[in-house]
Amino acid sequence: MNKINGLLNAGLLALLACLSAQASANDLNAPQQVIKETSDLVYKVVQNDKSKLDDRNYVFELVNEILEPRVDLDKVSKLVLGKYWRTANDEQKVQFQKEFKGLLVNTYATAFKEFDEWTIHFIPMPFDSTEKRLIVKTEIIQPSRPPVAVDYRMALNETGEWKAYDVIIEGISMVTNYKASFSKTIKAAGSLDKVIQQLAEKNKLSETSSQLALDKANKNS
Repeated sequence: MNKINGLLNAGLLALLACLSAQASANDLNAPQQVIKETSDLVYKVVQNDKSKLDDRNYVFELVNEILEPRVDLDKVSKLVLGKYWRTANDEQKVQFQKEFKGLLVNTYATAFKEFDEWTIHFIPMPFDSTEKRLIVKTEIIQPSRPPVAVDYRMALNETGEWKAYDVIIEGISMVTNYKASFSKTIKAAGSLDKVIQQLAEKNKLSETSSQLALDKANKNS
């Protein structure tokens, strides 16, 4: 599980962070450009405001400003809950999306700290402008490590925007991994409401721990 989490972190960060692409923006198709644009934006943050990345609230702002416009969190939420999404009421859906987003923020915050230097190589792909779903294939290349295959499932929405909704690292799907985990947790807890409550408690604990660490760092500085 630790290996899987590490690979997922790598893929999530690849979607958000430093990109030294081996192709110019003009050489990339529209969905590839979405990934490059997202990565370039966060790269500037990592380079200029790295000290702020220990602040969970700051990472949350990054998710709002950079990730949400380019990742279909609604589709991700539906996919990871599967059949439980179809039976959930509107309030449960809203609350789950809120707490699931908090869970992703925690993952991003961890990933920022674990990965420092890499480049992303876009695998050449045919592109049909009439397509509405496709997979963007890449490789993450880190110093002294073998390349890691990272693919992005993307879809064209109603407003003509390409958005990512899954990350596949070395054949392991983020959505499939979360779906299996949530299905098991919901069965054990007995209801979706209990799982949402558990997520909320974990997010609150993470937020509190982050704030305490930040206060301690500020006091020692």
